[in-house]
Amino acid sequence: MSEPSKNRPDIAYIPTPDDAVDAMLELAQVGADDVLYDLGCGDGRLLIRAATRWGTRGVGIDIDPACIQQTRQNAQTAGVDHLLTLQQGNLYDSDVAAATVVALYLLPHLNARLCPRLLQQLRPGARIVSHQFDMGDWEPDEILTLPASEEESVIYLWKIR
Repeated sequence: MSEPSKNRPDIAYIPTPDDAVDAMLELAQVGADDVLYDLGCGDGRLLIRAATRWGTRGVGIDIDPACIQQTRQNAQTAGVDHLLTLQQGNLYDSDVAAATVVALYLLPHLNARLCPRLLQQLRPGARIVSHQFDMGDWEPDEILTLPASEEESVIYLWKIR
C-alpha cells in the first residue's frame, strides 16, 4: 500500500451535521478563550459556529483549495472572517501546538495516524473532539451518542494530560 498523496484528500469531504457540530463544541467546552483547530475543515461550519457563538478564534486546515475558498466565503458572510486563519495544506504536516481544542471528522485509521502528532504538540488541558470515529486504543475521556434524526452520531472527547 502506498503512502497517501500530500496533495490529495485521503477521504471525500462529508459535512458534519449541524446537531453534531453543536454537540462537538459543547462537549469540548469551547469558549471565547480557546483556539479551535479544525483539521479537514471542509466548509468551515464548526469554526464559524464557534466564532459566531463565543468569538472563538479558529484555524482551519484543508488540503482542498475549494474547501478553503468555501470556508473563506462562509466566514465573510457570517462576519467572522477576522477570527479565522485558513491554511491549505496537509493536516499531517501541520503545526497544531497553539490549539486548545482540535476538531476531527476523519476515518479511524487517519485519526490513529494523526494521534502521535497531537500527543507531541498539544499542551496539557487541550481537548480533542471527533465526530463518529475514535483513535484506536486511546480510550476517550467521554463519549456522547446523539439521538438519531437521520443517522446516529457519536462524539468522542480526549483531554491532554
